[in-house]
Amino acid sequence: MPFRHLAAMSDAVAHYKEAFDHFLHERLEPAIEAYRRCVAADPSHARAWNGLAMSLGKLGQLDGAIEAGKRLAELEPDDPLSHTSLSIFYQQKGMIAEAEEEKAIAMRLQMAQQESG
Repeated sequence: MPFRHLAAMSDAVAHYKEAFDHFLHERLEPAIEAYRRCVAADPSHARAWNGLAMSLGKLGQLDGAIEAGKRLAELEPDDPLSHTSLSIFYQQKGMIAEAEEEKAIAMRLQMAQQESG
């Protein structure tokens, strides 16, 4: 069993690297496919969820971007950027109340980080 887990982690890393390269070169459809393979191999890969959300958002696929953004915020609830990204997707979709709520969370987290660091 542990070897399967290691193989999945290795696959996730390879898929993430492929996805990120596609994203950097504005090849968003292949990036999305590779990010999806990454999170299938490792559902806790926060950077892949972020990349997936950003890629979907750039293509205007806001429902998918919101779902990926929610997953990212679940994985990294104390990261202000996770909530900021989600706020932007909600705003683009016209979901103003949700956007404002996520923005408020992001601001609280950012202020707490500044106070502690």
